[in-house]
Amino acid sequence: MARRIEPDAYVVRRIAAVATRLPEVVEEEAWTGVRWRVRTATFAHVMVAQPGYESSYRDITGDDSIRTVLTFRATGDELLALTHAGLPFYRPPWSPTIVGIVLDDDTDWAEVAELVTESYRFQAPQRLVRLLDD
Repeated sequence: MARRIEPDAYVVRRIAAVATRLPEVVEEEAWTGVRWRVRTATFAHVMVAQPGYESSYRDITGDDSIRTVLTFRATGDELLALTHAGLPFYRPPWSPTIVGIVLDDDTDWAEVAELVTESYRFQAPQRLVRLLDD
């Protein structure tokens, strides 16, 4: 089996620039890719979907291309809108609050920053969310 491809350092840096500014966030290597956690809760995870490895992105879309994807949490109207928007968004089946987005040359990085921040708000303890709002 081919060695797993890791996300491009530029992509990781773009997400980290947003995530690591949030209170009590830890960046760490995941089983593949990189994830950002608040306490024990992951609120963002970037990885590469590639042939030869399990991938909810590939299972859902049938796309066997090598794609960098970010998963994050969403709720309410945002969750509903994103899960019905179509690509670059998709809905992994393993959690009702997880959404994925394909990161490519057309990525709106301002939107990604908002999505990562909102995902943090969903996962973080209210005390930390209040710090963010102050």
